[in-house]
Amino acid sequence: MNRSIAQRLRDAAEALSTERVSVATLADAHGPALHGSLLLLMAVPSLLPVPGAGTVMGLGIAALALAMLQGRDDAPLPRRVAELEMSRRWACRVLGLMATLYGWAECCSRERLGHLAPARPAAWLALVLGVMAVILVLPIPFGNILPAIAVAIIGLGLVFRDGLVVIAGTVMAALTLVLTSAALVALALQLQGWAGEWLA
Repeated sequence: MNRSIAQRLRDAAEALSTERVSVATLADAHGPALHGSLLLLMAVPSLLPVPGAGTVMGLGIAALALAMLQGRDDAPLPRRVAELEMSRRWACRVLGLMATLYGWAECCSRERLGHLAPARPAAWLALVLGVMAVILVLPIPFGNILPAIAVAIIGLGLVFRDGLVVIAGTVMAALTLVLTSAALVALALQLQGWAGEWLA
């Protein structure tokens, strides 16, 4: 099943004809939307230098995390995310990267530790995704990469019902939180030093 998704994404990338492509179009190319697939769809553009993607996708991931926290099974694509447009070149890259990730996951993943990757994700996982969404929105240079990787890994784990992959994504999320916190503390200390020199 997942191999056909990867091929469908590659075919969709080749079939793109318009110069501007919306995220809603990419979602249609993917097919049925579930929590895991939507997480992957919103994480991948954040890994690429698509203008405005980090902020919009971060807000979208936050909305999805809230829906998961509320125990909702439906996972609609937030309107602001659906309306985000990118060039055909970047859209092809998004679809191609998603296809590659699905292909990799099919080879390396299998259903295991299912209680960690249920159809209705637990509240703790929604909270982890919410924290990653906040970090994505922060205006930190290259700050999109680590949280987007964490979200993408968790999304793949949910798609393939692989609890081990979900654990890997959660570990990545924890590392992201530690590194981001350290960067913010260092920035605060630097600003404090500059302020002290200016006021001296």
